[in-house]
Amino acid sequence: MSGSIRSLVWFRGKELRVSDQAPLATAARDGEVIPVFVLDPYFFAPERACRLPNRMQFLLESITSLEQNLAHLGSRLLVVPGKSVDVIPRLAAAWRVDRVLSQRWTEPFGRERDRRIGAALPVPFELLGGETLLPPGTLRTGAGAPYSVFTPFARAFARHAGDVGAPLAAPRALAPLPSDVSCPNAVTVPRLVDLGIRQNAELVKGGEAAAKERLRTFLRGPLSTYKIGRDRMDTAGTSRLSADLKFGTLSVRAVWNAVRGSSAAERDTNSPRVFENQLLWREFAHATLWDRPDLLETPFRPAFKNFPWRDDEDDWRAWVEGTTGYPIVDAAARQLVGEGFVHNRARMIAASFLAKQLMIDFRRGEAHYLEYLVDGDWANNNMGWQWSAGCGCDAQPYFRIFNPTLQGERFDPDGTYVRRWVPELAQMPAKYIHRPWEAPRQVLDAAGVVLGKTYPKPRVDHAEARDRFLRVAEEHLGRRS
Repeated sequence: MSGSIRSLVWFRGKELRVSDQAPLATAARDGEVIPVFVLDPYFFAPERACRLPNRMQFLLESITSLEQNLAHLGSRLLVVPGKSVDVIPRLAAAWRVDRVLSQRWTEPFGRERDRRIGAALPVPFELLGGETLLPPGTLRTGAGAPYSVFTPFARAFARHAGDVGAPLAAPRALAPLPSDVSCPNAVTVPRLVDLGIRQNAELVKGGEAAAKERLRTFLRGPLSTYKIGRDRMDTAGTSRLSADLKFGTLSVRAVWNAVRGSSAAERDTNSPRVFENQLLWREFAHATLWDRPDLLETPFRPAFKNFPWRDDEDDWRAWVEGTTGYPIVDAAARQLVGEGFVHNRARMIAASFLAKQLMIDFRRGEAHYLEYLVDGDWANNNMGWQWSAGCGCDAQPYFRIFNPTLQGERFDPDGTYVRRWVPELAQMPAKYIHRPWEAPRQVLDAAGVVLGKTYPKPRVDHAEARDRFLRVAEEHLGRRS
């Protein structure tokens, strides 16, 4: 270690790890390292944190894990309260650092924050990669434009896959904080109770060690059958790594390389490639938001602007609370609140139902999911919701409308998923669990179900709601074609 360069390494909530952490590795290679996490009131003020209870629980566990990992390496994470735009320039000046290192963000508000901080810093502010496999903006069409369809984007990525590289190893050790670095206003990592949040035992555990164990579990089991298992809501067929990728307790590069080097990949099964495709959809979402920062506010397809969404609070509350009368939709709503996660197939069904059967603005659903999802990522969530509503980049066509009953019967054939999250239907036979309104009276009686009392009747008729949406959409889009 030369000690020639003093770096402030600013951890911001998307790179909460010591392995394959470019800012940390760069700082450790070049000299002195000062790790910092800022408790910005934008996220950590109790009145704001309470609106994101599940994400905050995972985040606090992950910051604590990072703190322990840095201590094990010999350093210390300085946790400092205040606005980032004030704290980082002040600390950089007080500690006479040579530079500030951090990981680049995709979201427009993060980019604006970094622009302001960079302008206020007395030293260089270096933003390194790590959120995505390739830096957003890397892939372009022959005309130099961003891709708007996934398949050509994925083909272009394949030509650059060699640029992903191998993950960076964690530093073997870090020197203690420099002796002249003091931070009297540093605090401990807040507890949930400090933020007014109640512990949720159903959430996945945060932190780098837990993330690595989830990855090992996925590689040993579900990866080999992922092609089929990923759509089944009644089995543990997915990776459950989405929160780890969102908070950076694992790097997407580490996951990409681990899957490519797995025994399932060596056996040349299709499942690893299907999972890689999901990572590329994530890549596509981030690349798209990078080029179109307005997508968090407006539909990708201009024809959907001012779409005549319905403003029906009763329908909205039924969807939020899981009382629409469609079991698979209700199970998704309750899983969201219960464990801060929704199976991807269930997300698509629930999102389509809100936007198309109920004709309620997809942006309300998008915001609701961000409140409760542990893996609530702005780019991924927005692309998923716009795709489901038919107005996004490479979207599901507006005229394709999921039938929630048939989707449930196909991907939860025995009703296991519904029985867990809609316990009032637990005794229903598989034949009727996704369509209880069609069950004979004696079947309902045997299951202890009274439609309209113990479980609601469907709020809408699927066929009628489908026709309504198509009629309205064709009229609106036709006027703009």
